[in-house]
Amino acid sequence: MRFFRRVQPNENIESGEAKVEPAASSNVLPGYNHNGHKITKGIHPEGESGRSWCSPLHFIRICARSTSRVSAVVNVLWPFVPIAIAFHFAKPELHLWVFILNYIAMVPTANLVGFAGQELARKIPKVAGLILELTLASVVEIILIMVLLRKNEIVVIQAAILGSILANLLLCLGACFFASGIRRDITHFDEHVSESSTGLLLVAGLGLLVPSAFYTALKGVIEDGTLQSRVLTISRVTSVCLLIAYLIFVWFQLRTHHSIFDQIFQQDELNDADRHKDLAKDKLTLTESIIAIVFALACVSLHAVFLVEQIPYIVKERHVNDPFMGLILVPLVEKAAEHLTALDEAWDNQMNFALSHILGSALQTALLVAPIAVIVGWGLDKPMGLNFEIFMVVVLILSIIVVGNFLKDGKTNYLEGALCVIVYIIIAITAWFYPNPHQGATNTAVVSGGH
Repeated sequence: MRFFRRVQPNENIESGEAKVEPAASSNVLPGYNHNGHKITKGIHPEGESGRSWCSPLHFIRICARSTSRVSAVVNVLWPFVPIAIAFHFAKPELHLWVFILNYIAMVPTANLVGFAGQELARKIPKVAGLILELTLASVVEIILIMVLLRKNEIVVIQAAILGSILANLLLCLGACFFASGIRRDITHFDEHVSESSTGLLLVAGLGLLVPSAFYTALKGVIEDGTLQSRVLTISRVTSVCLLIAYLIFVWFQLRTHHSIFDQIFQQDELNDADRHKDLAKDKLTLTESIIAIVFALACVSLHAVFLVEQIPYIVKERHVNDPFMGLILVPLVEKAAEHLTALDEAWDNQMNFALSHILGSALQTALLVAPIAVIVGWGLDKPMGLNFEIFMVVVLILSIIVVGNFLKDGKTNYLEGALCVIVYIIIAITAWFYPNPHQGATNTAVVSGGH
């Protein structure tokens, strides 16, 4: 394997069979990456495409190839995108079909957001690129939650926030452990990645639990209207605190301790079983990456609106309850791209990258997405708070403890992965039978927005 290096003036480049023109100054030498592409100023060598602006044929071919075989297979679902849009306008009375088609259509569009984000992240330093990837993935989640908030689907939003964290911690992490365990007996990962994230997850879990615990402890003691008002105030203050915690964590990773994470991720790249193939792949240009992100986000927004419009029908006529809709169905589609990326990394022995995607995504949901939902609801004068069902938030805390226990020794195997997935299946079955708020659930029975 050849790594990029500085090329001296008048030196031949074997791969390109071309001469390099002398630099304007002896102190400024042109750089070339592993593929012989001249490195554009400000672009990381691994993300250099060797092209500029946008070439439609290259753009389509690279996006179709995607990051992995699984991700490329997902692209066969793209025909569902125009079909779903057409059904929404042509056959609006077919509620179930509109819901199913838009649900499926969100998978390839979210996958494109993840792929384009990864291409863009290659062009900047590793830690900053990872945070950018996670943020773009969270944009899909935020769009879906904003649409739900506009429709006053408070209960579905609350369940979706917790469900997103659970899907990452149990389903995705378990699948990654299992996939890696198939190829190797023991998979090792760095304690710095796991310890900092699991500790912060416990803090986030506590922050999400406090408003619910406050309401449960004082229900029947304080007049209900007063109690609801106080819980909403506590939720808003807690959301601001969680946002501050998230900003501190980002500063920790990007500024004060970035060298630790840079070394970890650099070593993980060397462990990549397919690194030579990945380096040789054609890359999107900066312009193409931005175009792909904008296009994919536009499609995601469209499908999110069409999907959410059908939720009342699915809940009332098809008897799919709010907790199952929010806890299981919504998170699975909004996190599809994240899960595919993490699975590919785990399969290729890049467990530190996979853990960073999984735990980082869970942290962004708890410390960024949930607070944003509460603060936006505050601005819109909607009763969006952190008063979750006690069942859901207790399950979340226990899941964080279980995952933390699996991560503490710095190694894993397929058994731990299978156990995580089994726990998620148990929670999914329980959520299916959990009653809607108006049927007597504990905390959200009096919150408007439920069905």
